[in-house]
Amino acid sequence: MKLPKDRVRAHTAPDVNEEIDASIERNIERMAARREPAIARRIAELDEEWDVERYLEMNASALALTGTLLGIFVNKRFLAIPCIVLPFLFQHAVQGWCPPIPFLRRRGVRTRKEIDAEKYALKALRGDFSDAAPTGTVGSRDRGRQAWRAANA
Repeated sequence: MKLPKDRVRAHTAPDVNEEIDASIERNIERMAARREPAIARRIAELDEEWDVERYLEMNASALALTGTLLGIFVNKRFLAIPCIVLPFLFQHAVQGWCPPIPFLRRRGVRTRKEIDAEKYALKALRGDFSDAAPTGTVGSRDRGRQAWRAANA
């Protein structure tokens, strides 16, 4: 199952998106064989997972602040750091891409939509959405796929 494209996914190599999607599907299939407390723990983990936007914001602000402070207190040449980093952040805000994106995506950092897709598939698997909950006596792999489809419908 493929997720719809968003700005970051649209600027990510297709093989990286496919690997992230496959990883999400494997996680859901694995959780389909587990009991409700394990699914609830995984949902809680997903609530805490940082998305690619948060990584970019944190890294850009840390670099810009560090460069500014070093520029003020050590050497004005360090002011070049925020002058390089901040346009990248602006570029990401406008286009959904900047130079760190490919690096982060290849390391498996997901978008909020990708994290939420896994979370809602697990909620469907757990039965939170009565009309979308997988029913019948199907294997855990099939239950996981049904939940994945329900979350992405």
